[in-house]
Amino acid sequence: MASKESIKFLFIIFANIHYRFLNFLNKMSKTSTIPVEKVNEHIVNWLKTYANNAKVNGFVVGISGGVDSAVTSTLCAQTGLTTLCLEMPIHQAKNQVSRAREHIEQLMKRFSNVGYAEANLTPIYEGFKTEMPVGENEEKYNLSLANTRARLRMTTLYYYAGIQGLLVAGTGNKVEDFGVGFYTKYGDGGVDLSPIADLMKSDVYELGKYLEIPISIQNAAPTDGLFGDNRTDEDQLGASYDELEWAMLMDEKGSVSEDFKGREKEVFDIYKRLNSVNQHKMKPIPICMIPKNNNNLL
Repeated sequence: MASKESIKFLFIIFANIHYRFLNFLNKMSKTSTIPVEKVNEHIVNWLKTYANNAKVNGFVVGISGGVDSAVTSTLCAQTGLTTLCLEMPIHQAKNQVSRAREHIEQLMKRFSNVGYAEANLTPIYEGFKTEMPVGENEEKYNLSLANTRARLRMTTLYYYAGIQGLLVAGTGNKVEDFGVGFYTKYGDGGVDLSPIADLMKSDVYELGKYLEIPISIQNAAPTDGLFGDNRTDEDQLGASYDELEWAMLMDEKGSVSEDFKGREKEVFDIYKRLNSVNQHKMKPIPICMIPKNNNNLL
């Protein structure tokens, strides 16, 4: 049986570890400080000005049941221009569909300029699969299929945009688009304009509260819904958005991996690895420039 002294010693150690863990979580939990009312007004005015200059009728937004698409569509709706909320299920989880419907119904009640359409892409996706070879590497095969879902949706968004004279409004936030590159190139990354791409995920949540998007969406774990299972964004990334925002800010300050220990180092390394391997998404397409002087050609 352990002595009172050893139990006391173990308790002290546990309490110290617990304190450090809570302190770490507190550092990682970024509380948004944006002036939501002013930011909301700024984005809405920006959207309206861009659409008017482009001489289009409004916007089309793919609705996923997540906070990013809910906030983006609400921002578009506030312009007074046509805002088409488009659902594009591909073997979609029921809870994602129900959250998307809840948001769309709420938005249509609040704004008369909001419309709704659904394009069931499951048969198209299944038809595509039957015509494509099965990859030998299961992980790469599944990832290719997941990206195919996103690209089918991009094609659908642009079809609706084309027939109704609309712009495709992107739903990516700052940490996804410019931090870890967590999106599909020419999928959800294929858009005409990005209203929330300068907002961190925590900022998007804060704006979502201000815009009174459904609580079910505010409380839902973020997921891209591309694999047909229950995996979340955190499952795929290996870190939460709060953690990744922290790492992004540390990286912008010039910090390096050696500056951190434990979970902080682990998160920072995750961020740096994803930021590095996904640079091809964040940089312009490389162009082979032909020298004006023919003598410089190889």
